[in-house]
Amino acid sequence: MSQGQEQPPETAKSATEARAELFALVKAAEEDGVTTLIHKRDDRALLAPLDRFPAARQPDAFPSHVLSAAQKDFGDLVSRAAHGEPQVLRRSRKPVAVLLPVDTNSASHSSDPAAATGAAPAGGAVNSQGTQSRGSTPRRLATLGDTIGSVLASGPAGGPTFGLPGLDAATGGLQPGLLTLVAAPPASGGSLLGLAAARKTALVDGRKVLYAASGPNRADIFRRILAAETGGDYPRLKQGRLTEHEQQVAEQLRQQAAVLLIDDGSDLTAEAIAETAPHVEDLALVVVDRLQAAHNARLPLSGDRLAGASQALATLARTLHIPVLAVVDSADPTLLSLLDADVTLTLAPTDDPAKVQVTVSERDFGAIGSAYLGPDLLHARFLDAGAAPLAVTGGEGPAPSIGTNAERELAEAALPYTSGAQQGLPAAATHVLAALRTALAGGDQKALAELRPSLAELAAAPPSVPETAEGRALAAALNAYDTSVSASTPGQHAAAQPAAVSENVPDDEDEREQVLQPGDEEDEPDSAPFPALKLLKDAVGRSKMHPIKVIRIEDRESGPWPLISEHMDGEPRWVHPEVTSSRVPYIRDNGKRVRRDKLDVPASFGAGVLCLIDRNGSYPSACSAVPLAPNKLLHTGALAAFDKASAGIYLIDIPVWPRTDMPHPLGRIIDRPNEDGRVWVTTPHIKQLERLVRDGHLAAMPTIHDSWTGKANESLFKPFYAAARQARMELVEAGGEPYKAYKTRLSIALRLLWPKREEQKSPFWRPDWRMSMVAEASVRHWTTAFKAVQEGHTLIALRNVDAAVFWTAPDAPPDTYRIGTGFGEVKAKFVQPGEFIPEGDD
Repeated sequence: MSQGQEQPPETAKSATEARAELFALVKAAEEDGVTTLIHKRDDRALLAPLDRFPAARQPDAFPSHVLSAAQKDFGDLVSRAAHGEPQVLRRSRKPVAVLLPVDTNSASHSSDPAAATGAAPAGGAVNSQGTQSRGSTPRRLATLGDTIGSVLASGPAGGPTFGLPGLDAATGGLQPGLLTLVAAPPASGGSLLGLAAARKTALVDGRKVLYAASGPNRADIFRRILAAETGGDYPRLKQGRLTEHEQQVAEQLRQQAAVLLIDDGSDLTAEAIAETAPHVEDLALVVVDRLQAAHNARLPLSGDRLAGASQALATLARTLHIPVLAVVDSADPTLLSLLDADVTLTLAPTDDPAKVQVTVSERDFGAIGSAYLGPDLLHARFLDAGAAPLAVTGGEGPAPSIGTNAERELAEAALPYTSGAQQGLPAAATHVLAALRTALAGGDQKALAELRPSLAELAAAPPSVPETAEGRALAAALNAYDTSVSASTPGQHAAAQPAAVSENVPDDEDEREQVLQPGDEEDEPDSAPFPALKLLKDAVGRSKMHPIKVIRIEDRESGPWPLISEHMDGEPRWVHPEVTSSRVPYIRDNGKRVRRDKLDVPASFGAGVLCLIDRNGSYPSACSAVPLAPNKLLHTGALAAFDKASAGIYLIDIPVWPRTDMPHPLGRIIDRPNEDGRVWVTTPHIKQLERLVRDGHLAAMPTIHDSWTGKANESLFKPFYAAARQARMELVEAGGEPYKAYKTRLSIALRLLWPKREEQKSPFWRPDWRMSMVAEASVRHWTTAFKAVQEGHTLIALRNVDAAVFWTAPDAPPDTYRIGTGFGEVKAKFVQPGEFIPEGDD
């Protein structure tokens, strides 16, 4: 056949035959470029690859049908195509083939006039049909240009995820067309990763999941989902005892039931899964739970049948172009090498029983990523525990731990971008951060040393980052890295950096910087200027509520305790959106390098000066009335409204804050929402939101989706506050070493409410008390600034729990603040425009 004539189809089928073989014919068109002539009485159409009709790739350009629906109405679609109306066939959302009219004019629908001929199509695909015999099956060749065009046109993959940020960053999500294997020893919770992906895809994203359960039955699956969604105890749910909240959630899940399809037949085989999956319309994910290493005569997916089963599942993934996730109850490398997985996630214990490490490996590249997860098996789920260092393959053991804390934290914060899970960074920045991760993971000291100048330059002049939780985390890590570089390398230039006010704030600087040391947990000697720990223990001990000062170690990894984090403090870190903040180096008289801030106020603000407000003793002042629960927190679930008689932690939606002249009332809490866009807050912020709603500053109180609470008390720390206040009045005038010792011991006592290291002994372990105290300080700081703004003052920066900057007339601080040296009172300094913001007391 000469070039330029219409290309003959390789096969011919009746509409009935083609309907029965539709999935196979589409696969042949997609993978091998095979075109099939289909006849129905006088109608004739071509089932053709997309290269024959590139316009079919355009969204909504032509009628499109998912394959399972197209199979039902196939005869009608053939007739429509035969009469000049192309019909696009798709697998889920992806176009995979097209029905075209047979006449040569069908090419006019394409952007490529050669698409219906033996000439190369516009995309660059080369079919060897012109030189093949009529009865042969030619191979389809694609140029690099064709491949690049196809990949770029498809955009981001947008595949299913686990809803666990660290793991999602390490994997880049579950990729269509690939078989991913979760390899985990028995009793380590491997099945829960399959369940996590199913929950996220079906219940959050609303996309269809086929859950093939070879191990658990459908009742077990429902109970595990309910436990994970509500935080209810799985063993109790197995007994059929549900709380009212759990019953409500179960009813809500019933409304979403159509998107999660469960097959728990005992005769479940990989072939049965492959036969069922094509008939599920808009299928997004197949989960197989699980492949059993030991032979079980009752379970086909076990023993020596696993190799064949994995091959069938890999073929299913490629045929339907969807991700298939299978769980195997073994991490034996010999077994895993027999299975046909494209990606393998291997769970392994760590030295910390509260963490397991998941290593992500690709068949062609080996280990490509790693993440930590927190097993919460009581509630049938894993919790995110962040990125993990990637082990070096082929060595004698794991890579040595190198780099500074700031470098490791920067690599972790950059992981969503260096892994490709998030976009939005310049290529040069991504390259440097990826090189940092590689150097840390490989223990390559030389490479790390060579990278440090580039990292310092990047941190000193950071790129614009997306306004997302990941973007804000990366910006904070770059800022922290810049701070560490400035502190350790005198004379090095530090460029513009988003910030609010000076890092050095005198009264609460010790509290923020204090690191507990061995011996800090011991009571102060009688000669101490201020026996803070003794006083705090005495205040708690005298409470009539008989507080529980220490949560038992065995209870700390369940219930509310893993939900509590430092970010619940709600400290604001804000600069007015019209003000430019930069940080510049400064050498003190003692030779120590620090950085000072410069705030450039636009001319539209009018004449004025910077008024620096420094709040005295924010943390101990907050102890005067901290709303908290002295006894153990109980799971009280979703609440219709906040109960003022209770205190604890609450899971809420982030309320919309409409103002631009004040930071969000929840401060940095909003920077790390969970996968549902919700955050956990303590009682001080719940009460603050109630006041803002009552006063008309917020539209409505956010819904409380979950809670852990106990009977509220606001006086637990009041005796400690009174003693600290009296001591300050006596010591602040004296100054010198006694006052410095007073501040240090005050900080240590409050830090000991929540010691972070297991080896750190303490008479306390109540993270909810600690975070409620800090949140109360943040709320008071924010509220006082808001009162000033409401009275017409212009706030240009608000930071931590004690620092604010206003734009005022000279010597005219906002009258909402009380000038003085007592708790809650403030010091005010004035700085001319263009000058550095001075530091606090050295």
